[in-house]
Amino acid sequence: MHHPVFLLLIALHWCLIHTLAVPTFSGQPAVSDELLRDGRFDYVVVGGGTAGIVVATRLAQRSYTVALIEAGGFYEYQSLAAIPLADIIPVGSDPCNKFSIDWGFVTENQPGANNRPIHYARGKCLGGSPTQGAMEQWATVVGDSSYTFDRVLPYFKRSVHFTPPNQLTRFPNSTPSFDPAAYDPQGGPLHASYSNYAMPFSSWMRLAMNAIGIPDRDEFNLGSLLGAQYCTSTIRPQDQKRSSSESSFLETKPPLLTTYTYVLAKKILFDSQKRATGVLARGKLGEFTLHADKEVIVSAGAFQSPQLLMVSGIGPAKTLEDHGIPILVDRPGVGQNMWDHPLFAPSYRVRMPTASTVVTSLSYLLTQAAKAAIFRQGPFTSPVTDYLGWEKIPSSLRASFSKQTLQDLARFPNDWPEAEYLSTAAYVGDVSKPVLIQPRDSYDYASIVGVLVAPTSRGNVTIRSADTFDLPTINPNWLSTETDQEVAIATFKQTRQAFESGAMAPILIGDEYYPGNRVQSNAEILEFIKDNMMTIWHAACTCKMGTAKDTMAVVDSHARVFGVDGLRVVDASAFPLLPPGHPQSVVYMLAEKISDAIATANGTAERP
Repeated sequence: MHHPVFLLLIALHWCLIHTLAVPTFSGQPAVSDELLRDGRFDYVVVGGGTAGIVVATRLAQRSYTVALIEAGGFYEYQSLAAIPLADIIPVGSDPCNKFSIDWGFVTENQPGANNRPIHYARGKCLGGSPTQGAMEQWATVVGDSSYTFDRVLPYFKRSVHFTPPNQLTRFPNSTPSFDPAAYDPQGGPLHASYSNYAMPFSSWMRLAMNAIGIPDRDEFNLGSLLGAQYCTSTIRPQDQKRSSSESSFLETKPPLLTTYTYVLAKKILFDSQKRATGVLARGKLGEFTLHADKEVIVSAGAFQSPQLLMVSGIGPAKTLEDHGIPILVDRPGVGQNMWDHPLFAPSYRVRMPTASTVVTSLSYLLTQAAKAAIFRQGPFTSPVTDYLGWEKIPSSLRASFSKQTLQDLARFPNDWPEAEYLSTAAYVGDVSKPVLIQPRDSYDYASIVGVLVAPTSRGNVTIRSADTFDLPTINPNWLSTETDQEVAIATFKQTRQAFESGAMAPILIGDEYYPGNRVQSNAEILEFIKDNMMTIWHAACTCKMGTAKDTMAVVDSHARVFGVDGLRVVDASAFPLLPPGHPQSVVYMLAEKISDAIATANGTAERP
């Protein structure tokens, strides 16, 4: 008999191929292997993720020649990644999780996770913009008022084409609220919308959030997060597939953009004046050089952007010396200051179909796959998480915080939440293998995931060697402060309070399934969290933005690397701080803003 996971993958693949009757992704053609040779461009962009694709596309649209280097290939329409429900497949914490579109990052053993190494995948939910206070603090830290919320809001809007929810297909009690002022009617190529299907558990999550004091909020994308609502996701409304920078921006096919896939950036090249002149790259047939007449822009992500800087001679002097790398610029902040958001959850049995049902019931799986293929409806079209809530920890739990914890939390702006809650229509458990760990006992499961979004722990990234082929060493340092531990315990208690409220009573079967009522004391809760915690994939700030007098800053407010010319870092690694909303929207904003800054300096900007 076939394993349930095998059947799930077959059904998902069938859904991908037969659904939604759209052609395979036909974005920017890539350079063929036999043509991988030296080339010259105005700009060379390293990294074909969210930021890199946006920057490369915007510059090419303004008549610059651009090379985009991507170590992987086009995947959005050739894999399960296009199906919203497939969120749960590749993201488990078990280091043995291996997927073709995943780098396979694994952290060092983490004391805050009871010395477990954690597989580090990537997330795709928009989830809301930063708060106004977070952007005010960003502007203050980097000494640039152009980062205040009102001034960056046009850049948040620029990438996105918004489509209101389809209430003809959603359940009557799952109507999302939204404010048209959060979106530009012209919009950009990236689709932001809502699934045609709302997870049934989310309507009960809404009642539970209200019961524990978290009110409904009309819109998460206008600088206020405190509250709860159905969140926008990057879903194309016409076919209910994911929308990404690849399937949106690259689809515009600017003729001056040349894309190099399956090409690894080995090193940034500099002249005698410390000006970036190009990138040494390696393809299937060997090494070649892409020359940049204007700038090199690094958008390789929170782990590999600092790695590329270090192997190129920019970073902590001691680290470079240890690996025999000639020191170009001693910048001790490269790879430091890593922020991240850890998560954990209790799970309960519920009286409704959830994503657990898709895994454990073959008949349900096949029925819903057909429903997605024919009608573009059902759970295959929905992320497992479609409802979010944010709050400051309430006074009833805050009263037990230490003086140090209260002082630490007081440093965050008044509108900066400390905890996020995600409706998760599945069993979460230890998050090791999200599909395999679903209990096969004929019950359906649901969870409320708690996330720390005002963390005080800071991690770091460093290099294993002078070769970018060797993945960097990642040490997130989760839960390393007493403050984070106390807030984590309080957040977990709140998730329990939500389940134990009268609002949830009609759908629960029995007591808490996992970890169960045996876990009660603060010490037991913390031990459970350490045994089961996972990241929500928000690593950031490892090449942080700041002022020239900040010795730990790596880039200025225009994303230019200190100590050299012609080099920028544009991705989440350049954040000076990690805002409490999900960072995908912030990455789009930053990429749009820096692209515009480059074009403005060259006299070719289109003002937002």
